[in-house]
Amino acid sequence: MTDEAQQTLDDATAVLRSALAGDGDGVVGTFDAVVDRSGLAGAYGVAWCLAATMLGDEAPAGNCALDFPGIDQAGYDTRWVARFVSAYANDDLDTGEALFGAAVADGLLPDCLLTLAGSTVATLRSRAD
Repeated sequence: MTDEAQQTLDDATAVLRSALAGDGDGVVGTFDAVVDRSGLAGAYGVAWCLAATMLGDEAPAGNCALDFPGIDQAGYDTRWVARFVSAYANDDLDTGEALFGAAVADGLLPDCLLTLAGSTVATLRSRAD
């Protein structure tokens, strides 16, 4: 594993620790530290790692369809997370990057990343049950 990959994994672990503790400020603070150190590309890497964690080792191979009833009525951050995780599941880097860039342009990236962290934790907790 490269130093950069290890750093991304460490950052994703720090985000999840904060999210598990219900510390939204810690989640945002970790992402802010990543951006300060590695730019938006670093934050994207951590977000992609969270999507991988959400899907787990049993991620389906091939094309995946987004099945989220009422997606169009959901909030921006919830729609973003569903689409970002779908992009990960389909190994669609272009869509993932486009979604990330749109959230930056819309000024909603922190909200989206916080929702992604919370959704990842909720998924991990549901798997543990």
